[in-house]
Amino acid sequence: MPLSIIILAAGQGTRMKSSRPKVLHPLAGKPMLQHVIDKSFALKPDQVILVIGHGADQLRAQMQNQELEFVEQSEQLGTGHAVAQSLAVLKPDNDLLVLYGDVPMISVDALQTLLNNNKSSVVNVLSFLPDDSSGYGRIVRQTDDKVVAIVEEKDANESQKQIRESNSGIVVIDGDQVKYLIDKLDNDNAQREYYLTDVVKHAVASGLSVSATICDDANEVLGVNNQAQLAQVEAIYRQQQASKLMNAGVKLYDPLRIDVRGSLTVGVDVEIDVNCVFIGDVKLGDNVSIAANCVIANSTIAANSNILPMTSIDTASIGQRVSIGPFARIRPGTECADEVKIGNFVETKKSQIGAGSKVSHLSYIGDTEMGSDVNIGAGTITCNYDGVNKFKTIIEDDVFVGSDTQLVAPVIVGKGSTIGAGSTITRDTPEGKLTLTRAKQLTLSGWLRPVKKQQD
Repeated sequence: MPLSIIILAAGQGTRMKSSRPKVLHPLAGKPMLQHVIDKSFALKPDQVILVIGHGADQLRAQMQNQELEFVEQSEQLGTGHAVAQSLAVLKPDNDLLVLYGDVPMISVDALQTLLNNNKSSVVNVLSFLPDDSSGYGRIVRQTDDKVVAIVEEKDANESQKQIRESNSGIVVIDGDQVKYLIDKLDNDNAQREYYLTDVVKHAVASGLSVSATICDDANEVLGVNNQAQLAQVEAIYRQQQASKLMNAGVKLYDPLRIDVRGSLTVGVDVEIDVNCVFIGDVKLGDNVSIAANCVIANSTIAANSNILPMTSIDTASIGQRVSIGPFARIRPGTECADEVKIGNFVETKKSQIGAGSKVSHLSYIGDTEMGSDVNIGAGTITCNYDGVNKFKTIIEDDVFVGSDTQLVAPVIVGKGSTIGAGSTITRDTPEGKLTLTRAKQLTLSGWLRPVKKQQD
């Protein structure tokens, strides 16, 4: 049967102590809620409904253009009330899966198993086996394993409190019975709220079958209510990513000190040292080595390249057998061909650097087209900005630029030319020639070095 998914994301999350809606707090570089949305669409549902309330405008703005249907819960009167607000837009007769925007670790596999198991029941609850069930609703089963109740801890007797199997809150309901069971919910309780878990009670009372599917990994159903729990979930996520990398053959110098905030694709014999952060879509080729304390975002690094410590690479394409760092900053739009060397305290931006070229020390290369086998001396900068507009510097093949040189764009440095150290180049230079700009060296007689004035 076709599937509809409702994601509950209306709560304020006061325990986060933040003006940001709880579900927009980032986990591994993207909002918790986005993790849930991504997994929802992976199930290929007919529709995904997002129930919003607190911070509704922020949620709409950040989650737009994702084929979501928004339903606003103006008063937060419980999980059952949130689902009830969605009935008007819910596609009739679709099976219904209810997820939570603050439970971001749930896996597609666990949800698919839950959906598959629902074929024999009207209601199927996702349960789990925590080490400590304190605070959770307990799953009460009959001898035939059918679920007869979910009992909250405050209402449980001593025997029920010994039950380990607990309710995650995630539930799937057969499409033929969704409206019937949701309409039966009431707020006859101390909190005066409508609880979604009461569908179990009403289903059992109506003679409808209820089951529970145990989630293999209790970490997948951890909810986030405060910063400490978010840090706990983030740590689990990092460990999962580290395990995937090691299973793929990556050498991690310390699996507890790597942070993958997106997608990291690796070749064979990749090595990653401690405290490295990978953001967005990153691809590492065979035999790539990433040294300690590097941050790499949305970039591709080809085979046999070596990234030295303290290097930042953002939205760049790095060729084969390239060496970058230490303490280099590679900004968006940088393209390094094969066998390039970018050294310490070098910054590049929106530049193409040709094969075998070297920018080894203390330089800035921006808005530049650099040919092959170029050598850039220490302290060289391309002056690409006049305060209003950006201009391009073209450095042709086999150029040697002496130290402490300024190339004032727009300018072309001709093929095979040499720029003398300490020059400021404002006009195109001819091929194969030495070009330099220096004032005459003077020694002034009678000059006295300044001395410190005595204080009165």
